[in-house]
Amino acid sequence: MPSHDEIYKDLSFSYEDMVSRQPDLTEYIKEIRSYKGLDVLDLGAGSGRLSSFIALEANSLVCTDISESMLELLDKKLITNSLSRNWTTVVADHRKLPIDDASIDFIVSGWSISYLTNTGNIDWKENLELIVSELMRVLKPAGTPNPPKFLTEYYSLLESKYGFSHRWIRTDYQFANTTEAKENMEFFFGSDISRKIDENQWSTVPECAGIWWKHV
Repeated sequence: MPSHDEIYKDLSFSYEDMVSRQPDLTEYIKEIRSYKGLDVLDLGAGSGRLSSFIALEANSLVCTDISESMLELLDKKLITNSLSRNWTTVVADHRKLPIDDASIDFIVSGWSISYLTNTGNIDWKENLELIVSELMRVLKPAGTPNPPKFLTEYYSLLESKYGFSHRWIRTDYQFANTTEAKENMEFFFGSDISRKIDENQWSTVPECAGIWWKHV
């Protein structure tokens, strides 16, 4: 009987055929939080059991796994589903993620964390600490967008000194394709937004808006 490492490396199609017989988990994830319009990380994404439906609604999706062959299968599956390319695949160890700080709204993971954190692994406690530390590093504070630095003190005073309450909402720009997105946004936001649109292949360009209020 092959080890799990061997299966993930050499038998990815057999693994996918097996897990595809399990029930759809979409609604269970949504009961925790809607991922529509969010920047999502699928940690240990494997052949894409979770990614295949999250990619349909997420703004962006990063799929990490230690197995390159599993990610190749995931990539082919999402392409076959004729999805707009809003995902990236990254071969990575959970303990050291090549992902920017505070760049992720929502993280999902199957059972892959348990390979490093079960008591049969001598370093399981250290591994768990490293993994949780990495997850906290890549998450946006409170899962919300970061305002520009030149506005943080202003926002802080509105709340702490003047008693305003606030919330944020998604106000994404919707375009037919990336070309239309660049044509309609570069004049206002500059060349940096065009670069991001190209890099992420955005036809939906993410944006959030803050709503501030005070009852007097």
